[in-house]
Amino acid sequence: MTGERLDGRYAKLWAASTTSALGSGLATVAAPLLIASRTDEPLVVSGGFAVAWLPWLLFSLPGGVLVDRVDRRKLMITLDWIRVPAVALLAVAISMGDVSIALLYAVLFVINACEVVFRTAGGAMLPSIVPKALLERANGRLYAGTTLTHGMLSGPLSGFLFGVAASIPFYVNAGTYAVSALLLGLIAGAYRPRPGDGEPVARRSIRSEVAEGFRWLAGQRLLRTMIGLIGMLNLTLVAATSVLVLLAKERLQLGAVGYGLLFTCMAVGGLLGSIAGDRLIAWCTPTWTLRIGLLIEAGTHLVLATSTSAPVVGVTLFLFGVHGALWGIVGSSLRQRLTPPDMLGRVGSTSLFVIAGGNCVGALLGGAVASKFGLTTPYWAGFVVAVIVSALTWRVFDREVVSAAYAQEPTVSR
Repeated sequence: MTGERLDGRYAKLWAASTTSALGSGLATVAAPLLIASRTDEPLVVSGGFAVAWLPWLLFSLPGGVLVDRVDRRKLMITLDWIRVPAVALLAVAISMGDVSIALLYAVLFVINACEVVFRTAGGAMLPSIVPKALLERANGRLYAGTTLTHGMLSGPLSGFLFGVAASIPFYVNAGTYAVSALLLGLIAGAYRPRPGDGEPVARRSIRSEVAEGFRWLAGQRLLRTMIGLIGMLNLTLVAATSVLVLLAKERLQLGAVGYGLLFTCMAVGGLLGSIAGDRLIAWCTPTWTLRIGLLIEAGTHLVLATSTSAPVVGVTLFLFGVHGALWGIVGSSLRQRLTPPDMLGRVGSTSLFVIAGGNCVGALLGGAVASKFGLTTPYWAGFVVAVIVSALTWRVFDREVVSAAYAQEPTVSR
């Protein structure tokens, strides 16, 4: 690693991604507050969440094809400039007292449709500007920036700004996208994927390119196992967190502030894991980072199913936050190391598609299972699933297998 460092191009990409994440976080918090200020109909409120998640299912796969066809930096700039007028229009409508729920839904859809492709493009662009040996550090700092701005700062900041005037979070959001676009414009170089001979990638149908990405991923035992695990574990995690507010109230005797602090514990853990991620992974080895993470996943569900102590649950969620960050760093770094450069968009978008599917199904299952079988049932189910998948995949994360993956050089797919 001697002589290798994260240069100015990475600093600009980090600043752009972090600024954009702050803006998206402001909108994520302000949107339900805006809806709730106009209606108390639960279906309308939950509809905002459904509209926000829908683009992740609709556009992740075709978005990956687009990322593998065009200059990734220019695509990210275009996506930011699309979001600027969309969010600004909503802010102006709120200022004029002429906003409708339909307009808010439409803007949320546009924001998230752009976000899913923006994230895919950023992940695909990263290996072009970061030395291979520093991918863990680069991904860790990106996770840290996103966790700090989107996970910790945007909530209280958006709530404060919304209290001053409902339009302000959206004006600021539009400004963050503009700043992100300008920062990306300062990054030198071209980031269009090309095969080894330097010729432009041949255009084929979207379906055939998506299928190619799936086929390649299906042949990668380590990556397909990790992505499948993330989808399955996210399903049980979202099922559990979807009723966490009830668990906090009925079993932990916490009010609104205490419930919010549980997520703060997880965010602080995620921030710590992101900042120290490359050093922790190097000390623990990627193999044991993954294996210990599976045990923490199971333990978290077990604690939530059995404990009535708020401090115990808070510490558990802190550890879960550390684990989530480390797993994200290892998963992203392995994907970036192993995937051919001209397929990074499609393979990354496939991961997002699986995660989004798990989130959507989990959100629906959590409430349904808790209503029918009891409040702790989603946590017991999550514990059983985590134990089973740990046992089934333990050998996949063998030290030799993971070490070989880290040493492997990706080749151009075609």
